[in-house]
Amino acid sequence: MTIYLVGLMLLFAVAMVVYSLWPKGQDEGDTIKRRMTGRTAKNAVADVREKAKASVAKRVMEKVAPMAVRPTTVTNAEEMSKLRIKLTTAGFRGEKAPMTFLASKTFVAVLMGIVGASYCWMKGPPLSTTIGIVLSAAGFGFLAPELWLKMAIGKRSDFIRKGLPDTLDMLVISVESGLGLDAAFQRVGDEMNKVHPILSEELQLVTMESQMGIPRSEALENFATRTGVDEARSLVGVVNQAERFGTSIAQALRRQSSALRVKRRQAAEEKAQKTTVKLMAPLILFIFPAILVVLAGPAALKMMEMFANQ
Repeated sequence: MTIYLVGLMLLFAVAMVVYSLWPKGQDEGDTIKRRMTGRTAKNAVADVREKAKASVAKRVMEKVAPMAVRPTTVTNAEEMSKLRIKLTTAGFRGEKAPMTFLASKTFVAVLMGIVGASYCWMKGPPLSTTIGIVLSAAGFGFLAPELWLKMAIGKRSDFIRKGLPDTLDMLVISVESGLGLDAAFQRVGDEMNKVHPILSEELQLVTMESQMGIPRSEALENFATRTGVDEARSLVGVVNQAERFGTSIAQALRRQSSALRVKRRQAAEEKAQKTTVKLMAPLILFIFPAILVVLAGPAALKMMEMFANQ
């Protein structure tokens, strides 16, 4: 009964926050009527939808984040720079991404602390046990965003690593067909949008930086930093070296693509070899006992019956 009351109280608090931040329908209706005087209804509704794109959660974070980020504020500029690089590698490039991430650590820690306190309130353990449970839950909540960020970085890096060989093949075809390297990056970024969207976005960013006047070598270095993949750094080094010494970029890209394919095949073979070792645990814990029961069960029952008759 107590846990139901706690859940209802939390649900009521969340509902009140959502209601206070929810946009009023009358204001939206007046906006539509006012905008329909000079434009069509379709354009007016589209404008209203554009303004409503910011979700309630985003509005809550914009108001709560500055307060929640204070306990986890990174005072060192070097640490803040490392955090921005990590978030960029995970795909979060927004200006408020570091503040939101630091605020999430405080928010999750407080939430887990409340959950631990609620559990102790229901079970009624000693005070020392209660303090330990609450502090452990809060500490786990504080570290949970870091674990999630590492998982996000690893997942995104895998996507980029798997898409690099195909992308390099497209770059080789584009360069050998007569396109310049910048035009090849732009073309491949557009073509690979549906197959490898993450890598396509990174290539489009390289093109945009080059068009803004940033040197190509620096744009490629930024690409390697954003991805955080060793294969991307190797690709950047090969392209910069080919441009510096005047060698064929197409041949360099072809060799790099071949090397990446060999590396990807070796990684797949390594995972296949590890499968046998990883299957030992489920075989021993789940499959062998079932086989033992099926094979030895009838014999064991007959032996028990024979001993009982004697």
